[in-house]
Amino acid sequence: MRLAFYILFLLFLSVLSLFIGVKEVSILDFSQWNDEEQLILTISRIPRTITLILAGIGISVSGLIMQQMTQNRFVSPTTAGTLDAAKLGILVGLLTVPQADNLYRLLFSFGFTFLASLIFLKIADRSRYRNVIFIPIVGLMFGGILHSITTFFAYKNNIVQNVNAWLMGDFSGVLQGNYELVYLSIPAVVLTYLYAHKFTIVGMGESFAKNLGLNYRTVMNIGLACISLTVSVVVLTVGSIPFLGLVIPNIVSLLYGDNLQKTLPITALMGAVFLVICAIIGRLVIHPFEIPIGMTVGIIGGLLFLILLIKKQR
Repeated sequence: MRLAFYILFLLFLSVLSLFIGVKEVSILDFSQWNDEEQLILTISRIPRTITLILAGIGISVSGLIMQQMTQNRFVSPTTAGTLDAAKLGILVGLLTVPQADNLYRLLFSFGFTFLASLIFLKIADRSRYRNVIFIPIVGLMFGGILHSITTFFAYKNNIVQNVNAWLMGDFSGVLQGNYELVYLSIPAVVLTYLYAHKFTIVGMGESFAKNLGLNYRTVMNIGLACISLTVSVVVLTVGSIPFLGLVIPNIVSLLYGDNLQKTLPITALMGAVFLVICAIIGRLVIHPFEIPIGMTVGIIGGLLFLILLIKKQR
């Protein structure tokens, strides 16, 4: 029943998103659409909405898996340096072979993100029994170091503007032909769902997982690979989206508990719903102009994160 509600609500918002923008397209009189309106829908609005949904699902699920693997509610791609590692990987790919296509840059981004995730999990594993706030603070510091390295090399090569575009997620430039890489997040999310229970066990520690017959390293690497691929394709396609993978899993946990196999689909759908709502708000606040979704999600997500921190301290 809950899943059906979120699916229907997401479908409603998706249809609404198709008809909100600079160019007015009638949602009622579709028989009167001219060639220009049809092109706007097929080239811009439909790809943008699909990307919103897949990005919302992918980042939210990635955040949930990271929280399960570290047993820490404040760990996410935002607070673990994952987004910053993806940007650094894209930059390295751009500098090494400037003429290469996005698939080449994706490989670099995936490699850097995977390596950074391994380093962060090693830090988190050593700090597991400290204050729950300590690990995400270390992750933010780790991400800050990666961000500084990225900014330094971007400045040296005079491409700071490109890096700034990755820092601020924006769906306005999503068009047919330049967004298809985001479909690679689908198999990663499916694999995440199949391994959901194992990720929870892995989060309890290596010895605990081995006692239950799990191959700790294999399951850990599968989880990191899914997270790295998802984050990389989203950052490469639309830029960085902060706090999404942090606040959505926490809200779902507060509402529906911690049974991962039950809450994973709800987390995915709620993440997509949240991102589509933020995109619609960004298009309406200063219409006909559009606020980048990274700013909208950052403001709302940052406030929610602050509330979660205060509640945890109490």
